[in-house]
Amino acid sequence: MIERTDYLERLKKWKDKDLIKVVTGIRRCGKSTLFELYIDYLKSIGIEDKHIISINLENPENEFNDYKELYMFVKNKIKDEKQYYVFLDEVQNVKEFQRAVDGLYIIKNVDVYITGSNAYLLSGELATLLTGRYIEIKMYPLSFKEYVSFYDKKEYEKLYLDYINRSSFPYALKLEDEHEIDDYLDALYNTIILKDVAQRRKIADTSMQSITQLMSR
Repeated sequence: MIERTDYLERLKKWKDKDLIKVVTGIRRCGKSTLFELYIDYLKSIGIEDKHIISINLENPENEFNDYKELYMFVKNKIKDEKQYYVFLDEVQNVKEFQRAVDGLYIIKNVDVYITGSNAYLLSGELATLLTGRYIEIKMYPLSFKEYVSFYDKKEYEKLYLDYINRSSFPYALKLEDEHEIDDYLDALYNTIILKDVAQRRKIADTSMQSITQLMSR
């Protein structure tokens, strides 16, 4: 696992600050993994499991009919006055999620962290939804420096060519065959187009020509 040190240090910097921490980025750039790394850090400094509440809202087991259900689910896990760390991954999957996040934010012993695909959580919308109560950490796929850190042998020229050809998405590092990589990237591209762009813009015709025309308006 690549530690994404720069992003991890930014989360550490904002720990326990009275702001909602929002991590945005394209699908599969590593937002969920960043939360895992940060949770490991919290445990390493003595935060107990019971004071860490982590919910992946892409998991079918974590379906909530509305923001109230999500809010009450988390609130009912807060049993004492010690600090709690709440992580809501892909929070845009809950309708009116901002109302649940706002409700948790005002609980004095809760530190709130959320992620969302940036097709849904654009900066302008965050400013409207979470007025003055958040900081945004924009996450990207692997930088070349992060990519190189995955390998013991630092053949920079070869690694740079691999970086260009394999893409900078973390999961691509696990794939050996170039056809597997192509299939993965094709599936990821289609997911972004169909689930994010088309769904967000309510595009019925998902042909590339149609999407390109609508996005240029």
